[in-house]
Amino acid sequence: MRNESRVVDSVECGEVRTFKTKNKTFKMKKNIFVVVALLIAGVFSINARNLEALRINEVMVDNNSNIIDEYGQHTAWIELFNGNFAPLNINSIYITNDSTNKTKYAVPVGSEITTMGKRQHIVFYADGNPTLGPLHTSFTLVPNQDNWIGIYDAGGKLLDAVVVPASLGSDQSWARTEDGAEEWIVCTPNDAENYVTPGSANLIKDTNPRIESFATNDPNGFTMTLMAMCIVFGALLVLCLCFYVVSMIGKKTARVRKADAMGVHVTEVARGDHDSGEEIAAITMALHEHFNQHDNESFMLTVRKMKRAYSPWSSKIYGLREVPRRR
Repeated sequence: MRNESRVVDSVECGEVRTFKTKNKTFKMKKNIFVVVALLIAGVFSINARNLEALRINEVMVDNNSNIIDEYGQHTAWIELFNGNFAPLNINSIYITNDSTNKTKYAVPVGSEITTMGKRQHIVFYADGNPTLGPLHTSFTLVPNQDNWIGIYDAGGKLLDAVVVPASLGSDQSWARTEDGAEEWIVCTPNDAENYVTPGSANLIKDTNPRIESFATNDPNGFTMTLMAMCIVFGALLVLCLCFYVVSMIGKKTARVRKADAMGVHVTEVARGDHDSGEEIAAITMALHEHFNQHDNESFMLTVRKMKRAYSPWSSKIYGLREVPRRR
């Protein structure tokens, strides 16, 4: 009976331990799943926020002598602009010319072509042949009539839309004044100012107004030199202050750790405005006893016996050879 009871007890304990182990494993897997889910949700939310900076930047409906696609064909094209200062993958968006059909053309997933660099452009060809590649849409644009174009994210949210006017002529484009700007203008290939720029910035700035203003107001560069010196010395001052603060924190931490290792609690004693006469007298007598405890025995000497291990190698009587003598 005892053996049977022991076997039953051991089996029950084993089952309890197994249950506890499984419960811990389940909780660990659950926590890992929650962390992974949060990370995926964070990545998707960041990508969704980045897609909000995607803009339709320039559109050409009637392309007769402008750019050609990889097959040598002149087709209508749509330029998108990434307004982020980071790369953007647009393989989850939809491009359409019908507001009632948001998912008319889905940008293919897994294509490296649809990854846009920061502040870069990409051109889609509206030729109605999506089988030619990921940059070819499933719809076309019709000249001499208004063309509505919109882009949506994977959740059906409108990112940007534009109506290209019917008055747009051949080889003319409907473009923003600058990349991502609100104002639109008509661009022509032969215009010196408003020219067609597929796949590049709508406004190319040849000069920098700030640099020109600096060169006009400070031709000798004294102001720039003074500013540079102030920046350098200011940075050095901030660095010195940082090192000082870090050293003080290190000293305080080391003092606390040393006190903890010795079993001493570091406490600050609140001192009054004035010490009493008894306290001063007690401190004075303690110092006197400490520094003059052997004044009556100053002539006494302490002799200690020094033990030195003897080694024949250090003895002069055992030489490897005799010292030469002159005869």
